[in-house]
Formats: sequence, C-alpha cells, structure tokens
Amino acid sequence: MKNSVKKNVLFALLTLFFVACTNENLTPFFGEQQAGKVVIKSYNAIEKDSVQLVANGAVKKIGKKDAFVKKIVDNYEFVFYENKVENIAVVNKATNKVLKTYSYTVNKPIDTLSFYYNDGIWLDHVLSNKPGKLSNTNNTGYRFVFPTMNRYSNSGYDGPIDVIIRNYGGQVVGLAENITKDRFSNYVEFAYSTPSVLNIELVKHGTNESYIAGKKLIIQIGMQRNKSKIIVLDEKADASGTFNKVEATINLADHFDF
Repeated sequence: MKNSVKKNVLFALLTLFFVACTNENLTPFFGEQQAGKVVIKSYNAIEKDSVQLVANGAVKKIGKKDAFVKKIVDNYEFVFYENKVENIAVVNKATNKVLKTYSYTVNKPIDTLSFYYNDGIWLDHVLSNKPGKLSNTNNTGYRFVFPTMNRYSNSGYDGPIDVIIRNYGGQVVGLAENITKDRFSNYVEFAYSTPSVLNIELVKHGTNESYIAGKKLIIQIGMQRNKSKIIVLDEKADASGTFNKVEATINLADHFDF
C-alpha cells in the first residue's frame, strides 16, 4: 500500500514537472539552445560622441562603463534560443541615433565585431585586414583603404584606385592596388630608407591617371622602420565644402590589437 502511494505521488510530481515545462501546445519551453560569443574589438575615434552597444534592447556595460570612446574591447557571451538571431546595435549616446546594427546567427556562433568609427568614416571587419608581416626587420609595410572616396570630390569615377609609392628620390618602391571604400589593398613591403619620406600618388586602377580629372593627387607620408601600417585615405574639404585634398594620417594599426 505504501509503495503504491509513493508511486502515485511520484507520478503526480513528474506530471506537474512536465506540464510546468510546456506551453499550451505541449511544446517545451526550453527548446533548442546553443552558446554564442561575439569578440568585440572596435574603435570610436570621435571623442565628443560616445557610443553605446545595445544587445537585443539592453545597453551593454563593460566594467562600469555603458558608453565608449577610443578602444572598445570585450567578449559578449549569450545563448541562441530556438536559433533566433542575436542583434547588436551601435548607438550614439547623445542623439540616440542607431549608427549600425549587426546580426549574428547559429551558422557562426563565434563571431567578431570590429568596426572603426570616425567623422564620415565607418569601416567594418577591421580584424580581417591585418597588417602584413614584415620579412625583414629593416623593412616597412603598407595596406590602404579609402572609405570617403568621392565624399567631396564627386569625381565621377567609382572604380578601384591604386597607390603608387615613391621614395624621397622619386623611385617607385611599391604599388598598392584595387582600393575601394571597403576593400583593403594588397600588402606592400619594401626596404626602409632615408630621408624617411614617401610620396604616394592616387590613380585609377591600372593607370597613371588621377581618379580626379585634371588634379594630380600626391600625399606625403612618413616611413617607420620595422613597422606595418594600415592607412585610411580620407577626402577633406575647405570651409565652403569644396574638395581640397586627401589625407593619409590614420593608421588602423595604432588603434587595434591584431
């Protein structure tokens, strides 16, 4: 009799547990789950505008901070429930404007968030475009990208560009090719020399012709021995908004740990 009572009680408890773990359609509440992780290595160069990371509606904190300038480094770990998409929005804290939204799925449960943000510049997948590895300690190396091409110049040319690299004496020492707004050039490496000044010329791909008709674009940059750089080319305008130059002062290798 006692054994019968115990069996009935156990059955009742198991029934209650099953019902508690199901919905009205008898579908388990705790369905398919998979761990997810986003490695965050990004950089906000606009010091007057802090940004926030909002993961599925909740502002993400790193330590005690919920808004960031300069380096943004963290690991965001979560769970994919029923294969649902995980979203991370980058938001300007002052204006609440969504700058960019990224989506992550179980197809790639471990992923990265590596953007660079500056005035008029947004570059994604920075970590996928690493600085080149120098083959000699006396060398210097370069890779280029041009996110603001035609921002002010309106050149009418929207194809890729090349960068012809000359040393101070005028000798061509490298050619970086097929640069676009979001495609980084091939890696160019050559021997360091003095004077440590390079003249780089921006031309239409496969030609010696400037991408801006009638305007030769030559920029001076400095070499550093035993260092690879990722240079961001950036169109600039004067006070009236008229294009006047291209700068090459941003080196992504200074802001990211690759």
